[in-house]
Amino acid sequence: MRQSWRVLMALVISVIALIGASLMLAGAAQALEPVRISREATALDLTATTEIYRGRGEAFQVSTAPGADGIVRRIEVRSSTPEHSGDWAVFALANVSEEQLDRLIVAPHFRLVNSGLAWPDLGSKRILSITPSEGFALDQVPSDEDDVYRITLNPGSVVTFVAELATPELPQIYLWEPDAYKDTVNAFTLYRGVVLGIAGLLAVFLTILFVVKGTSMLPATAALAWAVLAYVSVDFGFLSKLISITPGDEQIWRAGTEVFLATGLVLFLFAYLNLNRWHINLAFAMAAWLFGLAGLFAVAIYDPQVAAGIARLSLGATAAAGLGLIVYLGVNRYDRAIMLVPTWVLVLFWVVAAWMTISGRLSNDIAQPALGGALVLIVLLLGFTVVQHSFAGGAFHQGLFSDMERQALALSGSGDTVWDWDVLRNKLVTIPDISPNFGYSPHHLSGPVRNWLPHVHPDDRDRFRTTLDALIEHRRGRLCHEFRIRAEDGHYHWLALRIRPVLGSTGEVIRCVGTIVDVTEQKVAETRLLHDAVHDNLTGLPNRQIFIDRLEMAIATAEAHPEVRPTVFMIDLDGFRKVNDKHGMSVGDTVLLALTRRLKRLLKPQDSLARISGDQFGLILLSEQDAGRVAALAEAVTKVISAPIDFAQQEIRLTASVGLVTWVGNEAVAEELMKDAELAMAQAKRFGGNRIEPFRPAFRTVGSNRQRLEQDLRKAIDRRELTLVYQPIVRMKDAEIAGFEALLRWEDAKRGTVSPSEFIPVAESSDLILQLGMYALRHAAEDLAEWMRAAGDLPIFMSVNLSTAQLLNIDLCADVIATIEDTRCDRRRFKLEVTESLVMHNPQQAMVTLQKLREAGIGLSLDDFGTGHSSLSYLTRFPFTTIKIDKALVSNPDERQAILLNSIVTLAKNLDMEIVAEGVANESDAAVLAEMGCDYAQSFIYGPPIGADAALRLLKERFPDAR
Repeated sequence: MRQSWRVLMALVISVIALIGASLMLAGAAQALEPVRISREATALDLTATTEIYRGRGEAFQVSTAPGADGIVRRIEVRSSTPEHSGDWAVFALANVSEEQLDRLIVAPHFRLVNSGLAWPDLGSKRILSITPSEGFALDQVPSDEDDVYRITLNPGSVVTFVAELATPELPQIYLWEPDAYKDTVNAFTLYRGVVLGIAGLLAVFLTILFVVKGTSMLPATAALAWAVLAYVSVDFGFLSKLISITPGDEQIWRAGTEVFLATGLVLFLFAYLNLNRWHINLAFAMAAWLFGLAGLFAVAIYDPQVAAGIARLSLGATAAAGLGLIVYLGVNRYDRAIMLVPTWVLVLFWVVAAWMTISGRLSNDIAQPALGGALVLIVLLLGFTVVQHSFAGGAFHQGLFSDMERQALALSGSGDTVWDWDVLRNKLVTIPDISPNFGYSPHHLSGPVRNWLPHVHPDDRDRFRTTLDALIEHRRGRLCHEFRIRAEDGHYHWLALRIRPVLGSTGEVIRCVGTIVDVTEQKVAETRLLHDAVHDNLTGLPNRQIFIDRLEMAIATAEAHPEVRPTVFMIDLDGFRKVNDKHGMSVGDTVLLALTRRLKRLLKPQDSLARISGDQFGLILLSEQDAGRVAALAEAVTKVISAPIDFAQQEIRLTASVGLVTWVGNEAVAEELMKDAELAMAQAKRFGGNRIEPFRPAFRTVGSNRQRLEQDLRKAIDRRELTLVYQPIVRMKDAEIAGFEALLRWEDAKRGTVSPSEFIPVAESSDLILQLGMYALRHAAEDLAEWMRAAGDLPIFMSVNLSTAQLLNIDLCADVIATIEDTRCDRRRFKLEVTESLVMHNPQQAMVTLQKLREAGIGLSLDDFGTGHSSLSYLTRFPFTTIKIDKALVSNPDERQAILLNSIVTLAKNLDMEIVAEGVANESDAAVLAEMGCDYAQSFIYGPPIGADAALRLLKERFPDAR
């Protein structure tokens, strides 16, 4: 009985492994696009990339995939048979290799995967013909189970294939390399042959047992075995080898075998559990069930799909009902039910796996043959259970081996090497000889134990010798020792030695016997796991945890040596997500590796660099103590990151926000010091990035306040609580209104009036600035359009400010034009104001964006002119049409400022640019600016910012004859 259970458990493990393997393999669908074929591609699933067109008639037109020349063509295909129902399939292949490729297009007639539960797809001929966009219709390769067509792809060609379908459904279509397809078919043929052989032998064996010992459970088990044999014969295509079967007849046979299988399982459960003796009503119910299943054989002839669907439902119901009966009878200690528990658990697993397969949740090609093999294995276990129960009373002979023989067999089966050291004669022997495993000649390591010492790793020699001496000295215990030994090629192997002493009659150790095993792979895996636990897998840099540990060591060193003051850098890459979005994750990884190498070259051995998160690095600087040198290193960090990275003939440019903090003996722990550096880095981000920010204690309160402000601002935008006010811009020569500058205002219920200088930086440091900028532009355009409708064609313009994020947005020009066009305003009435500091963030990108806006007819104004260090160069490099002089130069100018103002106005006139003076303090200053030639002025003396309605009333008063 014990050996029987061992066999049973072995079979249980086998079926679990079989079903588990099918669960682990699942294919992923591809997007609909031309499939790129290379010479190495041996098998590709085209199902996901194939487009199905149903009910399109006998003539079908479709656009091809872009060819090698990029041209999309239109082709028309006509059906080859009058029976064609008008269903078509289209897919495209691209040969990306430099040689001609021969491939096979394979569409299986039947596929259990995703065949369905009710009205299942029982298989049919799938493809009548395939027409390529180049050449003639494809030749079909004869096959009983698949529709196979041979194709030839020329180098660099892109061919679109139109398949004429025999059915509206195409469960699967594969592209195979001919030899790989042949090998796969042969492999499955061998597997199917083995399964069919086992199923046939099992059916015959159980039938013979039924004749020999006619218990009621044996014929039911034999019937189930024959049902399984019939099912796998049809499923594996073996029946078509015996008799001629048309595709329509195959559906009948398949439905019939599924009904047979469902009937056999119900019959086995009824007969084995002997249900008729428990309750007559249960026997009647089971008889009715069997009668209904018998009627399905007739239904299978007229409607195979209905019969197969009911049979599949019956299988699931039988498994569930059987589970309930087995549990109930097992609780009542019915021996047959208890013996059936392990096998019925496998039946439940098989039913679940079959349901996952037919519903498409398990979509691997191995699922179908695995289910067939598992079904045969289940019947084998059922047969074993039945035979064991039928011949109960026999006994297996116990004690075939002595204990010593059993231990020797177990050691031999484990594959371990025996270590036998004769201590008295100092002779060491390994069985089998371990020397060839390391490239040495046979018995090279045999003999005195000292022969091992020259080959043992130098770090392990003393421990190896001392451990063996200690074992002999103590004369007891068990030694478990691991050490390294050098092979002939110079590589070291890890060995695990497990021995125990053998004492002689005098109590002395005469031998040390045990096993020795090569555990190199385990040690390498352990080392790799330990390394990966504290290092980044991509860059190999320490991770956050080891960074904190090293920072704690640096602080401990600083506490012991006052001259050492570690500085912590937190480095975050600005806009790294855009690199991943534009070029892909692989390019992003390459960029991170390049930046890692650059940063390492800046450091000295005592410094530490770590990757904290995706695009964030940490740096512990111990080599520099002087504040100037620390600042110089920070500048060097930003420079090496901002240096362009060449990739695929493109330049990738990044900037970094750097936060730093220096330990000053304030008893701060590592986590706090790191948090302070992160706060400084976050502050650098808030200021627009690409800057270095030393830590200041005030940063600890900024984060929470800014976070709440950002949340409230987001809600205000959604609720349209932000408004626009307009400050007049007047002409200097006649003090007439020439335009307005649109300014955002926010009235918060809790905070009251929130200054733009407070909420604009918050929006710029988050993803709100683009939304906020377009919000202001759209409302300004809508108000200007409303003024035009109400007051006529007014000779005014509208100025709107741009932010950094908007200027660096590649879609800015298109968004601005679309917004203005939606309101039907003239784009020449709009001016976009850009500050000098805004342009400095990315002059190259800014130049491209501003040039596109200027070409679209939109005016450009350089705001706050005169406050930057490179203002004059901007006038010639960028297409500005207007200069707005900062109020710091305009308000109450002294003699030198007047000279500077006059120079700016003269320079602007020579460059054919208009001048706007901001912050004019009084009329006398306005007169001076007018004499210089200044065109416009913007100041509170000409009017404060006003709402849209007030602006409309002002325009109607100033331009009564506009209509």
